[in-house]
Amino acid sequence: MNRALLVIDVQNEYFFGKLPVSYPHGGLENILKVMDVATENHVLVVVIRHAAKSESSPVFLKGSLEWELHPEVEKRHRDVLIEKNWPDSFFETTLEEYLKSNKIDHITVCGYMTQMCCDTTARRAFHSGYSVEFLSDATGTLSFKNEAGFVTDEELHRSILVIQASRFSKVMKADEWIEGIIRRQVL
Repeated sequence: MNRALLVIDVQNEYFFGKLPVSYPHGGLENILKVMDVATENHVLVVVIRHAAKSESSPVFLKGSLEWELHPEVEKRHRDVLIEKNWPDSFFETTLEEYLKSNKIDHITVCGYMTQMCCDTTARRAFHSGYSVEFLSDATGTLSFKNEAGFVTDEELHRSILVIQASRFSKVMKADEWIEGIIRRQVL
C-alpha cells in the first residue's frame, strides 16, 4: 500500500480571514501532528492551496496574507504543493498525475473545510479508485447561515463525517491514524 496525506487548504483565511474555522477544537494541532508523523514514516505529504478564480473574490485572493499557508504548515516538510481553484483538489490540478507517478493507492484527507474541499476531494478520490481515510479531528468547519437555513459548525461537521463513513471513507481520529502508521512501520 502506497499512501499520501492530503493537507487541504490550511491557509490563513481560516484563521485570520473571513472564514474562521471554529469546530472541532484542536484541529490545527492534529493536522500538524499527522504531517510530522507522515514525514517521519515516509508517507508522502501533499499540501494543497486554494486560490480564488476571480480577483474580485472576498476570500483566498492569490498573493494575499489570507491565501498564504498557515505559518506552521508552511514551515513543515511537504513533498509537493498543489495549487487549486475548485473544491475538488483533483479538478484542473496536477494531483492525479502526482499520485499516479508515485503509485499512490491510499489517501488520507485532513484540512479545511470539512463539507467543502475535504468532502469533495474525498468523494472524487473514492470515485477514482483510491482507498480513502478522513480524519475527523484534523478537518474542520464553521457555522453557516444562508437562504436555505442555519447549521451549527458541530452539526455540519458531524453530518459530513456520517456521510463519508457511510460510503466514501474510513473516518478516524488523528491518533488512531498515527497509531496505524507507526504500527505498520514497525511490522
